[in-house]
Amino acid sequence: MEDDGYEGPALLIVEDRDEFTIRARLIGGFQPLDGRYRWYGRLEAHEELTRLVGNRSAGVVLRTAEGCAAGRITEPDLWNRYRIEGMSVPPFRIPFSLAEAEGMEGADPPVS
Repeated sequence: MEDDGYEGPALLIVEDRDEFTIRARLIGGFQPLDGRYRWYGRLEAHEELTRLVGNRSAGVVLRTAEGCAAGRITEPDLWNRYRIEGMSVPPFRIPFSLAEAEGMEGADPPVS
């Protein structure tokens, strides 16, 4: 997966009341036109989530080991996997500096 993505377990909180442990696959990117970071992905099929939400969209909070963010789920695909999307800081780690983005760890020191 890309450096600015996440795949793994997550806690999904639907409309501030129901919680589900679920697997998420997320990616994102900075959108220069509006100056926001947009993230999105898919949540694994989950019977109880489908029973609760059905074919409507819902406001959610997604929490991973790397972060937490508010987002929205939209109607599921044919396999009952909901699309999730959000704006601003995502629920996964993203690089905040050029050094992080270039993966400076373990790289050769800059030549003077």
